[in-house]
Amino acid sequence: MNLPVLSQLADVTATERFGAQLGEALLAAQLTDSLILFDGDLGAGKTTMVRGLIHGLGHVGRVPSPTYTLLEPYTIGALPLCHLDLYRLAEASELEHLGWRDLGGTLRLVEWSSRAPELARAADLRVALSLSGNGRQVRVEALSARAESVIDHLNAISR
Repeated sequence: MNLPVLSQLADVTATERFGAQLGEALLAAQLTDSLILFDGDLGAGKTTMVRGLIHGLGHVGRVPSPTYTLLEPYTIGALPLCHLDLYRLAEASELEHLGWRDLGGTLRLVEWSSRAPELARAADLRVALSLSGNGRQVRVEALSARAESVIDHLNAISR
């Protein structure tokens, strides 16, 4: 497996830009049916990163946090995408009530994946965000062999 991508993000704009680059890397790797986990403390920039990714894939318009709705579906061209926030889940079994089984074949972007640790077994990428000074640090790790090319693409962009 490739080494993870580590990057310092100075502000919200840099976080959204990195999200857009991640979206570009997913398209280049043809991983549009993947599961991506986003973790970090409250306020670390998970939703901001996902917003950048969704806009980078071509969505025009608002990208609200799914903290209260739990799931926000999108269709970008022919690409079905679901943005989930598991923060309010009491236990992982609640994923079934969200229709998790019906989301296969879509790009699934999951914030607070630590609320359902078993998702890591099926995930392609983990994006960990942490506060760092006035900005953030992001770490992107491939969890599947098919996600290695995403890491390669992100490394090529950052050079």
